[in-house]
Amino acid sequence: MTLQSRLRDVESRLMDACRRSGRAREEIQVIAVTKYVSTAAAEAVVRGGIGHIGENRWPDAKEKWETLQGQAVFHYIGSLQTNKVKDVVGKFDYVHSLDRLSLAEAIQHRASLLDVTLQCFVQVNVSGEQTKHGLEPDQAAAFIRELRAFDRIKPIGLMTMAPYESKPEDTRPIFRSLRQLRDDLNRTTEWDEPLWALSMGMSNDFEIAVEEGATHVRLGTVLVGKEDTEGE
Repeated sequence: MTLQSRLRDVESRLMDACRRSGRAREEIQVIAVTKYVSTAAAEAVVRGGIGHIGENRWPDAKEKWETLQGQAVFHYIGSLQTNKVKDVVGKFDYVHSLDRLSLAEAIQHRASLLDVTLQCFVQVNVSGEQTKHGLEPDQAAAFIRELRAFDRIKPIGLMTMAPYESKPEDTRPIFRSLRQLRDDLNRTTEWDEPLWALSMGMSNDFEIAVEEGATHVRLGTVLVGKEDTEGE
């Protein structure tokens, strides 16, 4: 498939998922995960109309950011080490993996130096898999309350990663649980601003995530393809 055909296919599948769930297409932001493709491929995605780029390592993202800054919104979607915060804050507009106070403290320090505010998703390990990062669901409320002390961090919602399933429908309980957790947090806790966003759903299961309330889907191969697509 060419890039344009992948873009059309993803858009059609998003529209169908929105129709099935009674949602407006405008509620969902597509993030093109470009970590496995070149800067040229990332540029082509942006020219194709996807203005949000997701990366999970600064060395891989550096050239793309330098090339596309001002043309794309950058999302840091991987686990973030505290000693790498200096490379991320001030360049990325969103972090999807805030899951511990030591990371919040490092972000706060760097953001204060640069006089910026960073929008963050709190990562929650809904599936309980040992290999996944994130807070336990019952830790989320206390953690987000503690974030109120960090004026350079703006928590906007929750993020999770579902296990890969051969049948995407099997991921539905994970996505539904994250949405219910967000709604419970908003109902039972007084926030400065309610949590509104849900970062969930990848190439294999994004339609299920949309049906369950995703506001941000992170799409790699199904959207950007692989590096055998030169000239597309």
